[in-house]
Amino acid sequence: MRVGVPREVKDNENRVGLTPDGAAALVMEGHEVVIERGAGAGCGFADSAYEAAGAAIGSAKEAWASTLVIKVKEPLESEYTFLGGQILLTYLHLAGAEGSLTHALLDAGTTAIAYETVEDENGRLPLLAPMSAVAGSMAPLMGSYYLAKFNGGRGTLIGEILGEPHGKVVIVGDGIVGRHAAKVAGAMGARSVVLFGLNPERAGEFERSIPRLRYEFSTPEALAPELSDTDLLVGAVLILGARAPRVVTADMVRSMPEGSVIVDVSIDQGGCIETSRPTSHSDPVFVEHGVTHYCVTNMPGAFPRTSTLALTAATLPYVLRIANGGIDAVLEDPGFVKGINMRGGRITCKPVAEALGLERLYADVRGR
Repeated sequence: MRVGVPREVKDNENRVGLTPDGAAALVMEGHEVVIERGAGAGCGFADSAYEAAGAAIGSAKEAWASTLVIKVKEPLESEYTFLGGQILLTYLHLAGAEGSLTHALLDAGTTAIAYETVEDENGRLPLLAPMSAVAGSMAPLMGSYYLAKFNGGRGTLIGEILGEPHGKVVIVGDGIVGRHAAKVAGAMGARSVVLFGLNPERAGEFERSIPRLRYEFSTPEALAPELSDTDLLVGAVLILGARAPRVVTADMVRSMPEGSVIVDVSIDQGGCIETSRPTSHSDPVFVEHGVTHYCVTNMPGAFPRTSTLALTAATLPYVLRIANGGIDAVLEDPGFVKGINMRGGRITCKPVAEALGLERLYADVRGR
């Protein structure tokens, strides 16, 4: 199979869909690999490293003209012209995206497989997990930076100073993003870490492993009173394939201290905070109700080498299965099938169709 890896074009997106080692693994299996010129430069992988692995270096058009195209982020409008009947493997987040991408994929007849909806045999999300871990680990760091007074923040340092902890962090969502955010906030020395989730049976596990953490069952009534003295609020809510629910209202944001910070990691799926809207690495924040909002839609792109290595470690086995067995290799695996969001001009992921109000365009992966 011919496998193409285009260069990412999203703002300050320096990750790449495949490492040179990944390319070598495909070449060893007898596949042709075409890497767009400079695709790996942003995370330290030179074209020469891909050539040494047996891949060819070409243009964007040549990389896209492949049976299987591997990316990191969703195609942007400038890339729509390259869409066709290929298999596209990438993060799509269609439920939180503008409708133009959905219609471009449908019109092109692209078989679009979204990393974020692929499940393993235990119902976990193995291809979303590595980037969730990176984004969750980043959230307290980005939040702390924007709490600095020179950034318009309230001037609270999240950290332990001569044995005295400072800063209150509230995290909504206890999945991979929430757990990593809580661990980093605790390790930084936050005075208080309040983790809201829907799995109270795990409260003891969290509270034993993270200093000064308190676990709360997530309800509006429990969440609202916590925000009046919160320095950093992290949004980490995920519903598979669907738009994130708005669990933090504008009134709740209004109650937060002036100069406090929100990091909404759920923004790829539309955001779980009512006042959130997508931002970029070039223009990462805005202020609403006196609260700084950081809502960058490709947070892990800030640390592209770590992110690319983690992502390829997770995705390469799936890439090899598609390259070796074609779409039939996907159809044999119920968890992998859940990753197929588009096929044959139809939406094949029901939560996506429902989130976009396009139920009329839904069919299962076999066209029924």
